[in-house]
Amino acid sequence: MKNSSLRHLFFYFLAFFFSLSLFAQTNQNALYEQVLIGTKEGLFQVNNYQTQRLWAEAGIHKIIYTDRYYFLTTKGVYESKDLQSFTSKNTGLPAHSVKTIENGEKIFSLLNVDLKDLASHPTKPEILVTATKDAVYISRDSAESWKSLGSSARTAGCKSVAVCDLPRYNSSGAITGSELIVFMSHPIYGLSYIQADSANPKWIDITRGFDSLPNNPLVDEIADILPVVSIDANGNQTIDVFLSQSFIPRLYSLDWKNKKAVPLWKGALVNASFDSLVYENGALHFLEMGGFSTLNIAESKIQKNTAQTNQWFQSIRNQNLIAEAAFFKHSNDPSRSVSLDELWMLYPNTIASSYSYKASGKKSLYLPVNQITGAGLQKHIQTIADNKLNSVVVDMKDDYGMLRYKSTKPSIIEKNGISRHAIDLEDFVNPLKEKDIYLIARIVVFKDKNLYQWQGGKYAVWDSALKKPWQGIRGYSDILDENEIKTGTQTNYYDEFWVDPYSDEVWEYNVAIAQELIERGFDEIQFDYIRFPTDGLNLSNASYRHHEKDMDKESALLSFLKYARSNIQAPIGIDIYGANGWYRSGARTGQDVELMAPYVDVICPMFYPSHFEQNFLDYKPAAERPYRIYYFGSYRNAVIARNQIIVRPWLQAFYLGVSYDKLYYDKNYVKRQVFGVRDSIHNGYMYWNNSGRYDDIEPDIDDDEAYPWTY
Repeated sequence: MKNSSLRHLFFYFLAFFFSLSLFAQTNQNALYEQVLIGTKEGLFQVNNYQTQRLWAEAGIHKIIYTDRYYFLTTKGVYESKDLQSFTSKNTGLPAHSVKTIENGEKIFSLLNVDLKDLASHPTKPEILVTATKDAVYISRDSAESWKSLGSSARTAGCKSVAVCDLPRYNSSGAITGSELIVFMSHPIYGLSYIQADSANPKWIDITRGFDSLPNNPLVDEIADILPVVSIDANGNQTIDVFLSQSFIPRLYSLDWKNKKAVPLWKGALVNASFDSLVYENGALHFLEMGGFSTLNIAESKIQKNTAQTNQWFQSIRNQNLIAEAAFFKHSNDPSRSVSLDELWMLYPNTIASSYSYKASGKKSLYLPVNQITGAGLQKHIQTIADNKLNSVVVDMKDDYGMLRYKSTKPSIIEKNGISRHAIDLEDFVNPLKEKDIYLIARIVVFKDKNLYQWQGGKYAVWDSALKKPWQGIRGYSDILDENEIKTGTQTNYYDEFWVDPYSDEVWEYNVAIAQELIERGFDEIQFDYIRFPTDGLNLSNASYRHHEKDMDKESALLSFLKYARSNIQAPIGIDIYGANGWYRSGARTGQDVELMAPYVDVICPMFYPSHFEQNFLDYKPAAERPYRIYYFGSYRNAVIARNQIIVRPWLQAFYLGVSYDKLYYDKNYVKRQVFGVRDSIHNGYMYWNNSGRYDDIEPDIDDDEAYPWTY
């Protein structure tokens, strides 16, 4: 996923439009009587190079057809029988309330929880399945109502679902009938199924046969699940299930009897994604970065298709639309119609927005505030020059909520009149601007001791038991007298002070700080701690007095980001844990990349090798582990975000006393991270060292320098 400008994107589409090949004239095209394209702006019909908008109520992620059309949209599931009227079909599906502030007025709207996939039964059109990150839902009445089947996993997450009838086997392996099976794929735990009509349905995992990265016991994410019905000359029906993976080049069929995956194709272990499967006459077509490919199953041979050889590719790319989904209705046999999704993969070389474009390619140094004046600043400017960097990150509102500059806005001064180590912004900004250095202001949002204490805890997360501001309890220790006799117990607290993420006044305060910093010379805002508290033996006592209108934690964070996006005219970045960039689940902190990506321009995962399990990807040669983590991790984060944002990871330029660092930390440890990002997505990176010590950075790293390593 390399960078290209918006101008390049325009000429790219223009060239395709004027080089329309044989798609509308070939016999193959005659097979399809209708081509529909779903975009963020709605549904379009394509006919003889012309596009007509049919519906604009929501963005469309997927289109399927049974005896009618169904659409997976940004507002849930919709149905249409004639492509003229469209009806919401969300009864039984979860929704949450999102808060918007317009001209000082609060507006609450009901938003369906993000749906991950939509699939229909291949022979029973009334049966459909969909899923949120928390549960799979089934409809047996053509989407008139939905019922939860729960989820297979201990943590949130789902990528794909499918439903079909498969043989039922007895203990001796003989077929005794068929049963309704629903599949789901989880980002961490692989493929699971449930016998939907059983008296006590339970999710069961299938892990055998699936691949992952070396030395990782977890199944790598299943991207797509495709049941295919075949009928032989005697009228006998069989069902095959095909699968692909999201981050490694793998295709499988499912051995249902033995509950294991059978590899059909294994590519080299590189960053690659296979998705949006289509089966046709012994061939498995699939989407990969930049185009379509086809696997001849019998010959186990893959052919890469081009815009000239693939009719779907031609039709989608030849329109002046950025497609998210497409549907090709077969003229004679609806069962041979083709549904394609994840079409963002056709545009891997583009950047989603002008803000993302501005933020791309930034190589940054984190600077402690107490080192950015006088000689300290000049030293860091020299480090930037020596290492071919072009950007800095500076705390402007720190982990305790203290401002690191003197605000001139009354609304900010009212809540934060005391600054700590405040700098003169002009004295800092001007020397860096003269050297064309890009400035990123880090703002810690919901961890804020200053705001936590303001007006007796007006905005603090509240302790429902003690009726005072809540603070997480780390544990307890004995109090001993001079004779070491226990005289009592002391409560030990986390040094964290959380404010209420539901409070729109907290949002306004943080966004006002961001606006002022942009006005005074910063180029980008980087928000950190956009989450709820997760630690504390007393976490169950944490309550939120600013909660309103059926909002939940997920909608609170989305509402804040939506408010920030509409009020900050500059690139917005967010910091996330490394695991939340690696897996689609958003586990533990709720930092769900899929949900956050539409509202931000940059996502900054902390893929610090020291912070992963110490044996994670440490296969031989183990010294290459930092390269692997950043090479694979940066790509995975971009795929999870569907290339809507710039992935700019934090690099570990510090030593931590864990077992792996004790063996391997040195300048090469840091250098391997740089090359891992460069060889993966190459949209920039940021060095982190809390003390501002950057002796471990390798000077003059050449972007053209080859870096040999072993997968």
